[in-house]
Amino acid sequence: MTRRFMPGRKPFVFASRVSLAQFKETAVRQWKRETFAQKSARTHAIAARLAQTYPELEVPLHYRNTFELLIAVILSAQCTDEAVNRVTPELFRHYPDPETLAAAPKADIERIIRTLGLFRAKAKSLKECARQLAEEFGGAVPATIEELTRLAGVGRKTANVILGHAFDTPGIIVDTHCKRLSRRLGLTRQQDPTKIERDLGRLLPPKEWTGLSHRLIIHGRRVCYARKPACDRCILKDLCPSREPSS
Repeated sequence: MTRRFMPGRKPFVFASRVSLAQFKETAVRQWKRETFAQKSARTHAIAARLAQTYPELEVPLHYRNTFELLIAVILSAQCTDEAVNRVTPELFRHYPDPETLAAAPKADIERIIRTLGLFRAKAKSLKECARQLAEEFGGAVPATIEELTRLAGVGRKTANVILGHAFDTPGIIVDTHCKRLSRRLGLTRQQDPTKIERDLGRLLPPKEWTGLSHRLIIHGRRVCYARKPACDRCILKDLCPSREPSS
């Protein structure tokens, strides 16, 4: 049985009963020999195939404006988007803008978001973030990563979501799914999200950044699971050095 690691490269052959460890060792050797130009070409192929498979580029959070998007993304840390969408209607009904949220008793915010993980810490972050927006930015959500990451509860991942989806500014969103897939696909060896963001940014032009990272997240949720990736139905398996061999 012959498997081609990537277009333009010599195929490597393995027996049908080859062990997973042997297969991955061979794949990783080829990955290590991959030049930057080859890796960039493979990344473009990955991005194109993901775009064809997942043409949508919408955040699965319910929001009506940039302020609500920011609050929803902060709340989504370590919990599902569905869980966030269940609590935000009441939250935004009571506190529709930074001024009202900043003035809200912390206990009332906690009551509304109590079903979410880390709800006490998130309530504290929401209140402080709203205060910063009201006092330092005139009630508007800032549009630069430097200003966004000054806000309570906002790291680079959240900032890049806001930049990409609210301001159409390219950004690479490195969450747990993007991190896992980037490493499995051999696009980076890094563990630190900021370094992963840097490595991915070198492989594609800025206009592709938001789309690639967003779709890696979708693919990680639907196919490339953390514990047991569904390699048999993965549309990237011929481009992935970590894929499991077919039985």
